Amino acid sequence: MAVLLLLGLTGAAQAQAASGGDTTRGERLYADCAACHSLDQGVHAIGPSLYGIIGRKAGGYADYRYSPAIKRSGITWTAQALDSFLADPQASVPANRMPYSGMPDAADRADLIAYLRATGK
Repeated sequence: MAVLLLLGLTGAAQAQAASGGDTTRGERLYADCAACHSLDQGVHAIGPSLYGIIGRKAGGYADYRYSPAIKRSGITWTAQALDSFLADPQASVPANRMPYSGMPDAADRADLIAYLRATGK
């Protein structure tokens, strides 16, 4: 499973992801996400809750209005899928509604994903 999680990550990001990433840095990086996303189960804001995102299907909350692009994406949020989406959301899922230009640094993405994994119940 660890090998699958490392696909799409390079260099230092692979090493961090293999060791679980830096959740402290990930928590700081999540502060930008918190403007739109909650980590509380079923508590949506501008964006859907990120509670338990790892392993969940994109567009999976029945009580949140997702973009048609996310609903039909077929994505299951693995570490690799999150890494790709966070790097460039519009390239990953064209026409999604998330107004975010992306997180270019792979190590930052690995740390954020580690934090999301650690907080997902």
